[in-house]
Amino acid sequence: MTVKIFDTPEVQEFVKTVAGFDQAGGNDRAKQIVHRLVGDLFKLIDDFDVTEEEYWAGVNLLNALGSQTQFGLLSPGLGFDHFLDMRQDAIDAEAKRVGGTPRTIEGPLYVAGAPEAEGFARMDDGSDPDAEVMWLTGQVRDVNGNPIAGAKVEIWHCNSKGGYSFFDPSQDEYNMRRTIYADSDGRYTARSIIPSGYGVPEGAPTDVVLKSLGRHGERPAHIHYFVSAPGHQHLTTQINLAGDPYTFDDFAFATREELVVPAERIEDPAEIAKRDLDGPFSHVVFDVELAKTDAAELQVRHARPRAKEDEQDLASQLAGTAKV
Repeated sequence: MTVKIFDTPEVQEFVKTVAGFDQAGGNDRAKQIVHRLVGDLFKLIDDFDVTEEEYWAGVNLLNALGSQTQFGLLSPGLGFDHFLDMRQDAIDAEAKRVGGTPRTIEGPLYVAGAPEAEGFARMDDGSDPDAEVMWLTGQVRDVNGNPIAGAKVEIWHCNSKGGYSFFDPSQDEYNMRRTIYADSDGRYTARSIIPSGYGVPEGAPTDVVLKSLGRHGERPAHIHYFVSAPGHQHLTTQINLAGDPYTFDDFAFATREELVVPAERIEDPAEIAKRDLDGPFSHVVFDVELAKTDAAELQVRHARPRAKEDEQDLASQLAGTAKV
């Protein structure tokens, strides 16, 4: 079809009207963004000769994504989360903020208010007895190798069936979610279980989108982290466990080479007894390096809607009340 109307004066003026350019009120930045977004979509309809059937099928899919709260799941699947990380890496490089453990995506399943502990925490509640016990250890240091005493290490991961507490009603609210304050040597230790990988729900709107692109919706076994300390840049990251078939084929594009960590199976009776365990376990080590910064806004995680995170939580962050 050769009919194209996007570049006509009538349509160009219409896009400005849609964006509120002819109105005194509203937000100027919102107007500019909507003008660009609507204009690009109008041009896409023109260029690809999108039919009314295709357009309304897309609207229906967006409705389904919203009703099932899956926009946060589709976002990493379409690369937006990783793209934002790529931009932040470039911003840091331009500002000459270099070094430190690489960032990667947060994902949509963090829950504020996890139980806190000093140095060591057991993360699982024992309700997954067939899962492999994981002993997770590490040290938080600055880029010069100096331990950061009292660093705040927030950890969360799924169970052996791919379910996250709070979002999975079969689990206790904070199962496999803990905040650990590192000891005087910057070390933290957690007892938990080896998480599984998981996929987006079969037939769900996100699955429909990915399959239309010839892609899968699988994630490898991984563990999420927030790590922070006063005077240091906040780190949002996650580790992927080596050997998972999807470690380097993650639909969410979260894998970074430096963040692939082995789980070493330990069968030595002395090591088992030292940890008061009943049998073999897997030892996972993840050391973290934080870059220094005097900028208060870089010392806290960015603000976004998160489960159980209210304005008081954000105010505490911005006030620099991280425990030392």
